[in-house]
Amino acid sequence: MPDTLKITLAQMNQSVGDLSGNATAMLGARARARQDGADLIAFPELHLVGYPPEDLVLKPALVERAAAELQNLAAATASAGPAMLVGSVFVADGALHNGVALLDQGKVAAIRFKHELPNYGTFDEMRLFQPGPLPEPVIFLGTMIGVPICEDIWHPSVCKHLADFGAEMLICINGSPYEIDKDTLRIDGVAKRRAVSTGLPLAYLNRVGGQDELVFDGASFVVNGDGSLAVQMKDWQEEEVLTRWTKTATGWRCDRGAVEELCGHPESVYNAMVLGLRDYVNRNRFPGVVLGLSGGIDSAVCAAIAVDALGADRVWCVMMPSRFTTDESLKDAADCAMALRCRLDTIPIGLAVAAYETMLAPTFAGRAPDLTEENIQSRIRGVTLMALSNKFGPMLVTTGNKSEMSVGYATIYGDMAGGYNPLKDAYKETVFAIARWRNTARPRIGMGPEGVVIPQNIIDKPPTAELRENQKDSDSLPPYDVLDPILMGLVEQEKSVDQLVVEGFDRLTVARIERLLHLAEYKRRQAPPGVKLGSRNFGRDRRYPITQAFRTG
Repeated sequence: MPDTLKITLAQMNQSVGDLSGNATAMLGARARARQDGADLIAFPELHLVGYPPEDLVLKPALVERAAAELQNLAAATASAGPAMLVGSVFVADGALHNGVALLDQGKVAAIRFKHELPNYGTFDEMRLFQPGPLPEPVIFLGTMIGVPICEDIWHPSVCKHLADFGAEMLICINGSPYEIDKDTLRIDGVAKRRAVSTGLPLAYLNRVGGQDELVFDGASFVVNGDGSLAVQMKDWQEEEVLTRWTKTATGWRCDRGAVEELCGHPESVYNAMVLGLRDYVNRNRFPGVVLGLSGGIDSAVCAAIAVDALGADRVWCVMMPSRFTTDESLKDAADCAMALRCRLDTIPIGLAVAAYETMLAPTFAGRAPDLTEENIQSRIRGVTLMALSNKFGPMLVTTGNKSEMSVGYATIYGDMAGGYNPLKDAYKETVFAIARWRNTARPRIGMGPEGVVIPQNIIDKPPTAELRENQKDSDSLPPYDVLDPILMGLVEQEKSVDQLVVEGFDRLTVARIERLLHLAEYKRRQAPPGVKLGSRNFGRDRRYPITQAFRTG
């Protein structure tokens, strides 16, 4: 039995359903790990099929193909190079499992199943998989290695069982989606506790990349049995790190390696948006994106995200002025596109608006202009952008933020039209924060230019939809520094009106916001997907009935 081990942690991106592509990427990583002299290489949770696979795993053909690809990977380990820890789907006694296989010396040497299946928030694994028994360690080069899978370490029973059964180290493979400040929770709230309680070093390996509404930040790490951090990998980037382990008189210990500094707020939020959009556009094979650039903060930030995600040459911005569009907005949009170095076209909508006014005049006779005419303008813009998307192929990016989507301050079939919304889970105050941050720094995963990319005037001026004369968002909504904390209470924390009033908010204002929140549910059901940032995003986390009468105030 050796007293040293070299284990490569492969923090990789993956494509859901692309079994052959994922397998090929793993073999490439194994070849690189062989050059580094690794004994073992580990991959994230369900890496062979992609995570989360959702109902794809209910297709027998996918499960059969995954089994065949796993055998091919196992056969590859007959040649020189490291053994492999591979997450995949497995069938045992007619039941489907989320599991991990140790591939060594040309065969599947061991298989272990996930015991704790998460069934909250974004997770619904109980409807897909059967829980495995409390797992036993696998034996590799004479060492007992516990291989808990993601949720298994969030409960103390699995790690305790592995330690009681003789595990000497823990390698936990994960598909842990990004949430604000989640890296601290993973390290301090979970991994260190399990390491210290068992006395065993724990390697936490997470995937990186976007998958529909979810994005994974990587940020893999290793903690030793005393709770000390031995290795911290980068966040938001693929990385393969060789970790070195030494067997001491008191057990195995990971040698000190690189400890990377993780992104803080709001940089991490911005990176989540960039990576989520990048993988969504590329994996769905769009040539680029198109979006309306109004001269406002939301569209400017979306343009910056798109340029950082895809490069300026794949971003097409369109200014669609009406008679209510100010010269200031025209200049701001032009300055923003110039700073981002992306294409900007101007398509006035006046003729289309006039045509609708003429067409509807007999039916609308005797009725004063109201929200209807405002929505028509928004829908004309939506039709225009969708026409460009249909004609030339780029995906339409929508630009509404979470504050607006919460209270229905968005036009269904208008500015809500599109394929993806980077700001869907970002409150307005967050949008301002990332705009200010992006003007001072370029994200390391970004493809856009350095320097100021969002003109300061866009950040400073009062937000407006410019759908009527001298319109301001504050005409219809409380100031965002009031609205956003109320929404945080109602949405993220599920607080009642009474609770928020006790905290100092005006009762009538909170009751009105709660009413708008519930009334807008039907709009959110028809909204495009967007990257999850917080603990209660609309769609995957927060699922409310459209038709319901309950109110707390």
